[in-house]
Amino acid sequence: MTKRTFLITGASKGIGRALSDRLSAAGHHVVGIARSADDPSFPGELVALDLGDRDRTAEVLKQLTERYVFDGLVNNVGLVKPQLLGEVDLDDFNDVIALNLRSALQAVQAILPQMRANGWGRVVNIASLTVLGVTHRTSYAAAKAGLVSFTRSWALELAKTGITVNCVAPGPTETVLFRENNPIGSEGEQRYLSTVPVGRFGQADEIAAAIAFLLSEDSGFITGQSLFVDGGASIGKASM
Repeated sequence: MTKRTFLITGASKGIGRALSDRLSAAGHHVVGIARSADDPSFPGELVALDLGDRDRTAEVLKQLTERYVFDGLVNNVGLVKPQLLGEVDLDDFNDVIALNLRSALQAVQAILPQMRANGWGRVVNIASLTVLGVTHRTSYAAAKAGLVSFTRSWALELAKTGITVNCVAPGPTETVLFRENNPIGSEGEQRYLSTVPVGRFGQADEIAAAIAFLLSEDSGFITGQSLFVDGGASIGKASM
């Protein structure tokens, strides 16, 4: 196995942390980006950065590419501001689009020259089941659908470079943040469970396993694809 260096945004918690743990255990080097880097247990280097700050993001990415040669990127950071259509605040909308889409574009542009030079690279964008439609998610679902579109466009542009671009779209996943908003036995928990055919929530490490495969040597003939890791929830959505 070739030891690779991967950049992961939103790396300190949930799916990002599970992926960081998995990649590190497999012998890869992980550089994570999170709002706070106060976590000595992180399995790699954790960099404090608010990806909502465009200029600071550019500075930090430049510094990181001067220190490391990256083999791949996972655009995992996300921002959700639930609002009904008639209540969508335009500033909130801009914040959601910027953090989910603009930061992904900046990160890819930062490490693309390195991957091109090496003739090998992996980009995985983390979308969401919400791209198939859900209430209160005008901004978030639009941003995540944008990542799906990024995936297809970038895959076409980079198809002959040795760089693949794919997307993972998780369904309801039992992270700490999810449980804070949907405690066991709550109405929210039951509402989400009712949409998942397998009858349970995903675990962060299960989503991380799918991402890790798309980062691996074995996935070289897969590009431009969106993989729903959702316990079958997208099947029901598609059939409605």
